[in-house]
Amino acid sequence: MTSTQSSVSSRPVTRPGNPCFSSGPCAKRPGWSVAALSDAFTGRSHRSAEGRARLADVIERSSAILGVPEGWRVGIVPASDTGAVEMALWSLLGARPVDVLAFESFSTLWAQDIVSQLKLDNARVLKADYGHLPDLSEVNWTHDVVLAWNGTTSGVRLPSCDVIPAEHEGLVICDATSAAFAMDLPWDRLDVVTWSWQKALGGEAAHGMLALSPRAVERLEQFEAPRPLPKIFRLTKKNALIEPIFKGDTINTPSMLCVEDALDGLKWAESIGGLAGLKARSKANLAEVVAWEAKTDWVSFLAEKEEERSSTAICLRIVAPWFLALERAEQSKVVKQMTGLLDKEGVAFDIASYRDAPPGLRIWGGATVEAADVKALLPWLDWAFAQVAPSA
Repeated sequence: MTSTQSSVSSRPVTRPGNPCFSSGPCAKRPGWSVAALSDAFTGRSHRSAEGRARLADVIERSSAILGVPEGWRVGIVPASDTGAVEMALWSLLGARPVDVLAFESFSTLWAQDIVSQLKLDNARVLKADYGHLPDLSEVNWTHDVVLAWNGTTSGVRLPSCDVIPAEHEGLVICDATSAAFAMDLPWDRLDVVTWSWQKALGGEAAHGMLALSPRAVERLEQFEAPRPLPKIFRLTKKNALIEPIFKGDTINTPSMLCVEDALDGLKWAESIGGLAGLKARSKANLAEVVAWEAKTDWVSFLAEKEEERSSTAICLRIVAPWFLALERAEQSKVVKQMTGLLDKEGVAFDIASYRDAPPGLRIWGGATVEAADVKALLPWLDWAFAQVAPSA
């Protein structure tokens, strides 16, 4: 055994203060406790004046932190980010041809739904393997375009706001659930943006957010979707937008405990400088992994281009020759052994790559995670890998 192997096989001393590195639900904000929910509006109707006011407060604070332009409608919708994306797809698509960027699990799911469920015969899927983006030069911006800003399961993000033309004829529908509150979004180049409470601010699950530009509202009011829509997908009535949805009058009953938790996260975000503070914390988390990866020979970023590397869903692949020689099922077993060791030690929970992604590791680097905890985690990854590696 070499001295390097010996050093990494020794159990590290420093442990992360918070071992929660899951990519959803994500870590709660620093200092969080259930006491943050003590003023939750429980046992009362969400349709009461106070209930509506709290829901509207979530909408207003979210819009302010994210810099949503005036004239956009922002609403709380059922079923997390998935519900928000599906609502947009089912309500808006069909008026034009559509291009879908599919480069990881969820963007591939949107492509499958558009082709197999909506059965649009004018849909075009632009695919790429994990670790890559599709060729963006092939996108036809006269079409509607469906994309994820950040690949939650691949760690690949769009490199800049400029990839979307300032002038485009179709609507751009953006799944931003692992980008919102951590990255800049080009609101002037997007038309529909979705996210959830369970990602970047560490909120509780099952609630989604939907933001619509004036162009998207115009489409909704002028285009009747050629398909039946269930109640939780309906955004218009008699060819007019249902405005109360975007003022806190939700389609179905939300959890007021989750609403209180969302408000707590938003207030924390405001206290650290809003979006600028959130981005800085996420970038600091990525920087810790970048420095470690540069000196570590058994691991590499799944995103092959630095400018496409996510600061939230930090996805890593194992590149040790003995690991790459294994069949995928055997690779998955090795990763499960590693993450099992980390879980048992109480230093990292839920960091295996997503089930459809190449076997590897995924560390959430959003703003609710402390850079010091990421730094403390990394030697434990070396240790766990040394425990499962074949003897020299």
